Formats: sequence, C-alpha cells, structure tokens
Amino acid sequence: MKLGLVTYNLAKDWDIPTIIENCATTGFQGVELRTTHAHNVEVDLSATERQEVRKQFEDSPIELAGLGSAFDYHSTDAEEVRENINGTKEYAQLAADVGAPGVKVRPNGLPDEVPVEETLTQIGLSLRECGEFANNLGVQIRLEVHGRETSHVPHIRTIMEIADHDNVFVCWNSNPGEVEDGSVKNNFDRVKKWIQLVHINELHRREYPWRELFGLLKGSAYNGYTLAEIPDSSDSVRMMNYYRALWEALCSE
Repeated sequence: MKLGLVTYNLAKDWDIPTIIENCATTGFQGVELRTTHAHNVEVDLSATERQEVRKQFEDSPIELAGLGSAFDYHSTDAEEVRENINGTKEYAQLAADVGAPGVKVRPNGLPDEVPVEETLTQIGLSLRECGEFANNLGVQIRLEVHGRETSHVPHIRTIMEIADHDNVFVCWNSNPGEVEDGSVKNNFDRVKKWIQLVHINELHRREYPWRELFGLLKGSAYNGYTLAEIPDSSDSVRMMNYYRALWEALCSE
C-alpha cells in the first residue's frame, strides 16, 4: 500500500510546488487534488496549463493519485443530475490531461420524497454513463462511500451492482457508520471487489478499527493508495511526519 494525502483540508491553501515539497519531505507518495482549493486544478485550465500541472508531477517524486470532485447524482431535478454527469465528464477529461488516473465522485443523500431504490438506481445508472465515458480516456470513476444514508455500505453495494461497469470503483472512506460491533469486516466484504482507493483520517481514534482495516486491505492484496484526509494544522510538516509513522506501524503489523 502507498501513503498519500487528500488536499481536503490540510493542504487546501497550498499550491502545487508546496504540495510536492511537503509530501516529499514527509514520505507521502501521492496526492488527490480536491476541487475548489488553492492549487486550482480545475476544468477552466487551458491546454498549456494542464500540461504544466502534469509536468510538475512527472518531474517530481510525488504521484498525482487522482482528482477529488463533489459531483453527485441523487437530485430529484433531472437537469441538475445531467449537469453533474456532464461535469464529471469534463473533470475526467481534465484528469486525463493532467495525468491523474481517477476521479472521485460521491453519492450525497437520499431525498425523502423518493423511494430509496429509485434514487439508488438513478445514481447507479449515472455512474455507468460516467464510467463508460471515462474509460475511453483511461480514467477511473471512484465512488466515495459518502452522504446521508448513502454512506450505508449496503446501499453502496446496490449502486455498484446497478452501475455494473468495470470502470466504476469504490473509494472506501473510513466512516464511523462502517463499524458494526467494533468491526468493519462485514461492510468491507460487501464492496471489497470494487475498492480502488481508500480514504483514511485520524489514525489515533480508537473507535475505528484501523488495525483490522489495514489487515483486510493487505488480505485482499490491495496495493493502492490510502489517502489521509485530515484537518489543517499550524505545523503541517511535523504532523504529517507523525502521521506517516503511525501509518507505517499499522502497515507493519
């Protein structure tokens, strides 16, 4: 497994050179760039600017592990859903241009006025369309386990079964709701065949079974990124060094 950083929230105010420098200094190997943040890797970049972003990572020891979007597909407004699908496609093109292997998207809730299965189907079919488009670009679509009720892992499994596309994957999100009787195994097993990315957060939190999660990942032969999604700090580099040390200890068990 590889250790990386999500730029939400720790690195939200860093430009790309700062991200690269701080990750290299602390032993982080890659980064997922979150939309709307100061590094400004957005769809309005020109072709030249996209190549400049790509070159900065290619000339560095840090891998661009993916782009993190906020696109979702649960709305009761069909036009809004279409805007999110089209936005995902634009973002997938951006990912291809800057050299990112995947785009993170999310479900973000279940409208009360719509049957649950109808919303899950809508999300799944939207993902299938996005996955098919991005597949032609060599870019993965990664569904984050996220949102009010949609973060319920059985719902994520249903969405993935409806999407039914080999370019749509799961981003495990290390949510408290994944824990049942102190374990994440049942929920992990529900989606493990699709897990292509993992978000981790505060490794000191005893209420989340980090040792078990790392063991499950290793047991499933996962060799991708575990991306730290952690709060800002007044001493970011020092905190990242401590975080890496905890991560290494978990990986060695």
